[in-house]
Amino acid sequence: MEDSFKEIWEMVSPYTMTSVERGYSLYKAVDYIVANDIPGDLVECGVWKGGSCMLMALALKELGAAERRIHLYDTFEGMPEPGDNDYIAWNGRPVSEKWKSDQQGLTSNFTDWAVSLENVRENILRTGYPEKNLEFIAGPVEETLNLHTPERISLLRLDTDWYESTKAELEYLYPLLSAQGVLVIDDYGHFTGAKKAVDEYFETISPSILLNRIDYTGRIAIKTETAE
Repeated sequence: MEDSFKEIWEMVSPYTMTSVERGYSLYKAVDYIVANDIPGDLVECGVWKGGSCMLMALALKELGAAERRIHLYDTFEGMPEPGDNDYIAWNGRPVSEKWKSDQQGLTSNFTDWAVSLENVRENILRTGYPEKNLEFIAGPVEETLNLHTPERISLLRLDTDWYESTKAELEYLYPLLSAQGVLVIDDYGHFTGAKKAVDEYFETISPSILLNRIDYTGRIAIKTETAE
């Protein structure tokens, strides 16, 4: 790993739940879209404390590409209730069990499930990325995606965990991903709902894509030239 990544990771790791493998993969994805001049903005759905966005912002700055816009979708108020398709993959337990128990302590332990928009903005601005190139879209993605979408996307990172939100994100945003753009799925291996939404969506795409394994849960892919 490059020393530049190690410095960035040391700064952002307190603000993300992703592994160093997923962090490094995202860092290299940013390098790839800049080096290959893939057109479009960067989009993240599911932000938490902003660590992954901070990583993208710092990588873009390092590469002299801070003119790229970053769109950040999150409720900034907590995880929506999971549905019938949402289970923890490794033990088969419904996610709703943990969600309901954690909701009881949400007020006193807020950052386990959510971080306020003000705190996320403050975290990301620590990177020095131009605020005018940051777009925060608050609310459930199923409701906000039809109100705000970028014209074109170069890197699409999905991290909202549940089936319904992941399904909506793919339906609205994947068609906007440039050919040879990067798709990152954070929870494909951990939550059955995210996996189901991804698998179902790409059954409708011809040709489909090859999802490459980052670690036990993260997946990354390049959009093929002719996929629609």
